Amino acid sequence: MHITRGFTGRPRVDDPGLPPGQYDAGDDWPVLSAEVTPDLAPGDWTFRVDGLVAEPRTWDWDQAHRMPASAYQGAIHCVTGWSKFGVRFAGVSLDAFLDVVRPHGSATHAVAYAHTGYTANLPLADLTGGRAWIVWEYDGRPLAPEHGGPARLVVPHLYFWKSVKWIAGLRILDHEEPGFWERNGYHERGNPWDEQRYSGD
Repeated sequence: MHITRGFTGRPRVDDPGLPPGQYDAGDDWPVLSAEVTPDLAPGDWTFRVDGLVAEPRTWDWDQAHRMPASAYQGAIHCVTGWSKFGVRFAGVSLDAFLDVVRPHGSATHAVAYAHTGYTANLPLADLTGGRAWIVWEYDGRPLAPEHGGPARLVVPHLYFWKSVKWIAGLRILDHEEPGFWERNGYHERGNPWDEQRYSGD
């Protein structure tokens, strides 16, 4: 596991703009990864949505870039304690991809998986309604590999381990299926405002 100093955290800051137990990382963006950063070129990147959908689909880099552009600007929160404000991501709303594949009415959850094999589980409700994006730009520049480039999932209202780096796809399910960190003691949902860091929180 690759860890920067952000993993050790800093003293708690009582700021009403921060979720409980978080501190403002300022200009820092700590790099934390469960796996080694892959050498993944945009031309080799693909994104697939399958499982309980009417029309499974895979997009390559160019096809994904032809989808309607969307952006997120706001805050992100890491389970290790840091929050970062004023981040700007650009890409495509996940709603646009899901509109193409049309999840079944019985679908309730998804497993997001990376090109490296990393996984995270998410309720489908946390991925729809303008709450999640597939992004390839940060602050007007291509997303750096150590932060998930060429493309990552961004689900900013949940702890950032749910925002899978090097995103490869979503498997749509009618049940919850724990991902990498969920199998290793992290909370199934990960809401920062409820401090859902670990199983049982």
